[in-house]
Amino acid sequence: MTQILGQFCINVRDIEKSLEFWEGVCELPLHHRTEIPGVLEAVLQAHEGGSRIQLAQHLDNTDPIDMGTAMWKLYVNTSDCKRLYKRAIEAGCESVMEPEVLERWPVTVAFVKDFDGYLIEFVEHHEGTRPGVPDPKKS
Repeated sequence: MTQILGQFCINVRDIEKSLEFWEGVCELPLHHRTEIPGVLEAVLQAHEGGSRIQLAQHLDNTDPIDMGTAMWKLYVNTSDCKRLYKRAIEAGCESVMEPEVLERWPVTVAFVKDFDGYLIEFVEHHEGTRPGVPDPKKS
């Protein structure tokens, strides 16, 4: 028996604004949109594979997203951490940490908060990714 993490679904306040970040800034292709009673959904995934992210706007809730304590951050593997960080800041995301090389792993990472307040870590691998993880530098 084999299991593979396939998709993560996060709540968003405004699906169009959230798509500005995930599709516009992060350049993840939109695969499809769905409307079910009371909920607008959109699914994005890189052509190279990796997990999908599903955005869900509950139309009956206009309150800010309650981050609680369950989720810490979302990772976005990138071929150019500095460029992606710059695009996010120019789009109006909040800077948490500018791009920094971490010799221990070896990667460059940066942190931003998206328009809903989710902590996003941009990760650029300098020596390739682990087996099974698509490498953005090889696409």
